[in-house]
Amino acid sequence: MSEAVTAPPAPTAAVTRHPVAPTAGRRSRYLVLSLFVLVLDQWTKWLVEAKLVHHTSFEVIPDLLSFTHVRNTGVAFGLFAAHGDVANTWLLTGLGLAALLFVGYYFQAVPLSDRPLLAALALVLGGAVGNLLDRALSGGVTDFIDFYVGTYHWHTFNVADSAITVGIAVMVLATFRKAPEETSGEVS
Repeated sequence: MSEAVTAPPAPTAAVTRHPVAPTAGRRSRYLVLSLFVLVLDQWTKWLVEAKLVHHTSFEVIPDLLSFTHVRNTGVAFGLFAAHGDVANTWLLTGLGLAALLFVGYYFQAVPLSDRPLLAALALVLGGAVGNLLDRALSGGVTDFIDFYVGTYHWHTFNVADSAITVGIAVMVLATFRKAPEETSGEVS
């Protein structure tokens, strides 16, 4: 007896698709906010550097707001200024990079359902990148927004600083908003 030998079926060309994680697309919307902050920050700093002589002011709102061109070689509010010291500049740049990596990690860990926190972290990311870029490229950050009342002046700041401050404020508010929800199920 002879048995018919059948050949195994020919392999079909299977298309392997690696879909983009569904969360990546939704999370990237927040990165557009970061990019907007970065572009606005860099554009305004460029404009100030191009149009306003260092240490001069342009009054925007009398007795309240001026644009004053200053360089900050330190961190927020001029603390820990490097004053041209390359080692201190690199130290501050490294610390800024470490903070940026932490915020980036936290941004990836936050659930997509927490939109206020994601938006807040996006603001912080955009601002941190803007200031870190300046510090790495020129050893300092251009500040120009000068609020004052009479002779009292707030520390001069920029768009990146504003985004970071607003982002942190939203994060703090979001934390307080969540606190009662998290403890409401506990039994005393």
